[in-house]
Amino acid sequence: MPRLNSPKEFEELRKKILSKRDKNKLGISISSGTCGRAYGSDKIAAAFIHELKKQGLEEKIDFREVGCLGFCEREPLAIIFPKGISYCNVKIEDVPEIVDKTVKGEIIERLLYTDPVSGEKMTHEEEIPFYKHQKKIVFGNIARIDPKNIEDYIALGGYSALAKALSEMTPEEVLEEVKKAKLRGRGGGGFPTSIKWASTRKAHGEPKYVIVNCDEGDPGAYMNRGLMEGNPHSVLEGLILGAYAIGSSEGFFYIRQEYPLAVENTELAIKQAEEYGLLGKNILGSGFDFTVKIHEGAGAFVSGESSALMTAIEGSVGEPRPKYVHTSEKGVWEKPSTLNNVETWANIPLIINKGAEWFNTIGTEGSKGTKIFSLVGKVNNTGLVEVALGTPLREIIYEIGGGIQKGKKFKGVQTGGPSGGVIPNQYLDAPVDFDELTRLGSMMGSGGMIVMDEDTCMVDVARYFVNFLCDESCGKCLPCREGLKQASVILQKIVAGKGTAVDLQNLADIAEVTSVASLCALGKTSANPVLTTLRYFRDEYEAHINEKRCPALVCKELISYYIDPEKCQVCMICHRNCPADAIIGEKAKIHIIDQAKCTKCGTCYDMCPSRFGAVQKISGEPVPPPIPEEERLIKRERKKKQT
Repeated sequence: MPRLNSPKEFEELRKKILSKRDKNKLGISISSGTCGRAYGSDKIAAAFIHELKKQGLEEKIDFREVGCLGFCEREPLAIIFPKGISYCNVKIEDVPEIVDKTVKGEIIERLLYTDPVSGEKMTHEEEIPFYKHQKKIVFGNIARIDPKNIEDYIALGGYSALAKALSEMTPEEVLEEVKKAKLRGRGGGGFPTSIKWASTRKAHGEPKYVIVNCDEGDPGAYMNRGLMEGNPHSVLEGLILGAYAIGSSEGFFYIRQEYPLAVENTELAIKQAEEYGLLGKNILGSGFDFTVKIHEGAGAFVSGESSALMTAIEGSVGEPRPKYVHTSEKGVWEKPSTLNNVETWANIPLIINKGAEWFNTIGTEGSKGTKIFSLVGKVNNTGLVEVALGTPLREIIYEIGGGIQKGKKFKGVQTGGPSGGVIPNQYLDAPVDFDELTRLGSMMGSGGMIVMDEDTCMVDVARYFVNFLCDESCGKCLPCREGLKQASVILQKIVAGKGTAVDLQNLADIAEVTSVASLCALGKTSANPVLTTLRYFRDEYEAHINEKRCPALVCKELISYYIDPEKCQVCMICHRNCPADAIIGEKAKIHIIDQAKCTKCGTCYDMCPSRFGAVQKISGEPVPPPIPEEERLIKRERKKKQT
């Protein structure tokens, strides 16, 4: 491909690409992000290529391996174009039939999404509730883009924002458009993007750096990974536009090492953009130079913090720096640096192409645009969802997420990763935007959303996240390092039934200090899991302390298992599966759990058939004493005669 030397040549290329593409041509896209590959989509893709070749259909049907299509619960997914037929849970053995029926224009009923309530088969993506209630602008074209083919991105309008900016706009005008769009950073605090850019632009020192933050260390969060795997060019184009506005000549992609596919696709995107003259020296003949490197992160959670990430790029251990000097003025190698997360950069081409006025029609007054969330936990439809900011939690969890698993009650949702807070049932109708989540004691964060049901112990949730943060703390500042350790010790006491009323006050005091005195944002927000669970679920803490009881029946030291003699069917299932050999019993004899041997692993509870319900879990009361075997049998015989 000859290097493009002007926006005019770029437009001619785009027209040439489009002229060779038939919108009505048959196409098959298979989701091949990390989640799809976990279900074997790479092997399914190979089977499609083989089958198309076998049937001589390589020219008649376009086949693409695309990124994550969001509906991870139904992976692998296949989309049939141009009709947009959506197939779920595709297997290798389905491939020959899909190819055959695609050519004939027929639909395979068994592969369609089936609504679990109505039983209705749904053919197209827009009919499926998971997709129907989303507003996909950042993720919108992923089903049509092979991330390894730059021409797919260009055909759908990719890099036209860059051509427009370089030919029609000054750097100041690009910055002003981002300012008018009121775009806030999607990586955590929601800081206005234009202010950060303007600060770096005005700062003294050369070179200036622009950085993509794809560290994403939150448990259960994979929005950035999904974008970098499925559409790396959108992020790269946003980065180039940001560099143009700021006056930067060098940039970095900071991608965690655990994302090998994201690294691979980004490396190829950079190489292709350079070959086409969209990156490097004299981009599109404009005189603007910009180069990019990839830095693979070592996986430390704290490296997601801006100054720690920049320290890691320099080759040192990722540790935060004091905030009295902003990274926009002194960042990488003490030079002015702007860092935004993956999703923030991906919004920039949309804003430049469609304008700030269009962007402002989406979202709330203080939070414009959309946000991508990873919806996980005790919800029926897990996956990546993109919604307009201001969408109520209830709509995300019940309309898109399909409600709580097994028909159980919703208890809370944690937003914003391990440093986020838990939002309870009474705020289900709260709009999801930066300011409202902060008001409720949580935060937007990068977009993690973990749904919890009635069987979740909120004290244990706080303990889990505090332990995670304790392990991931860089240890540089005392409030975070020691505060988290002490909070972990106290929470461990409480879940073990050894807590006291004083512990609650100590927890609150520690949380207050860490939230005010920690060095970086990760330390300051580390108190959120404790503060919100104390605020909304204090009764659970008090039950653990005052009654030595775990209401959710989760904390091992506060629960016991026993076998109800009236329900035991002497099926021997629990006896055979007990890893501690703690169940006494044999054929025709009702079983008993030896509490001295029981490790409270819950295997007997999980293995006992639900129709029997003989193994029961209790808390806060003594285990019923074992009844002599003879008396058990007599009782059982009496019951038989009565029925």
